[in-house]
Amino acid sequence: MEKLAHSMTRNLAVMHRCLAVGMLLVAGFCSAAEPLPMRELAPGVFVHVGLHAGATPENHGAIANIGFVIGTRCVAVIDSGGSFVEGDALRAAIKIRTATPICYVINTHVHPDHVYGNAAFMIDKPNFVGHSTLAAAMGARRDYYSKYLERTIGPVLAAKSSLVPPDIAVTQEQTLDLGGRMLLLRAWPIAHTNNDLSVFDPLTGTLWLGDLLFRERIPVVDGSIIGWLATMTALQGFQAARVIPGHGEPTSDWPAAMAPQQRYLSVVRDGVRAALKAGKSITDAVREVGASERGKWQLFDDFHAQNVTAVFTELEWED
Repeated sequence: MEKLAHSMTRNLAVMHRCLAVGMLLVAGFCSAAEPLPMRELAPGVFVHVGLHAGATPENHGAIANIGFVIGTRCVAVIDSGGSFVEGDALRAAIKIRTATPICYVINTHVHPDHVYGNAAFMIDKPNFVGHSTLAAAMGARRDYYSKYLERTIGPVLAAKSSLVPPDIAVTQEQTLDLGGRMLLLRAWPIAHTNNDLSVFDPLTGTLWLGDLLFRERIPVVDGSIIGWLATMTALQGFQAARVIPGHGEPTSDWPAAMAPQQRYLSVVRDGVRAALKAGKSITDAVREVGASERGKWQLFDDFHAQNVTAVFTELEWED
């Protein structure tokens, strides 16, 4: 009886959420997912801060910062999460706050913790938005990412998660009108990946950087360390009231918030260059380069060796 009562209470709560926002009339659908916890950083700007952890069945791959921005006409999702389950919980969080339709799902780059929630929003029939190279990156990595998801969050949770490519491709800059607020999107040259996109909300001065910025958790090089450092230099001149990184705490300490990442990437770049000049092997470089950064980053031992390997390969034939 106690279990039955709990189930009935939960079902009633879901129904009340639907009725409260008019969802049964607006979209004919309300998710039974528990809404993802969100912070409102500025009026109409909501973020969920991901865990500093690997993806697991218990956390549903919810390890990246994701969120949404509400306009008077519609809502834009900015990164959808690491699984269908997380995307569905994000969608539920939107629906308890506004009856305004979801018209855009923006992906800041290809990594699975940012894009696998896309499928949960298919019911809303939004435009999916990304860098002009995002669709190709999704296609190239589809099989690998599918196996990654099954391995990390398990086949049951992975089953409904799928890669949904963009139907709006940003080649340089693009503006999205949400009604009462515009979002300014910029596609960057190769940096963290070859498909990084930033999103700026001038109304509140909020800059979403995706994984162009890591805080607390070690940065991951999947593009070009030279390009990433150049992009960070360009970003320093950007006027923003607050920034939302792909991982770590949002902050108003801008552009100073980039300093630790800039230091780490510079240490790795310079260390690899020195190792190459000294004729050292990639094994030596992995063991020696950047050792001073241990203890300064969460998940250091999970990703640092991979970073040094990637940078060694990039710089090996540098002029």
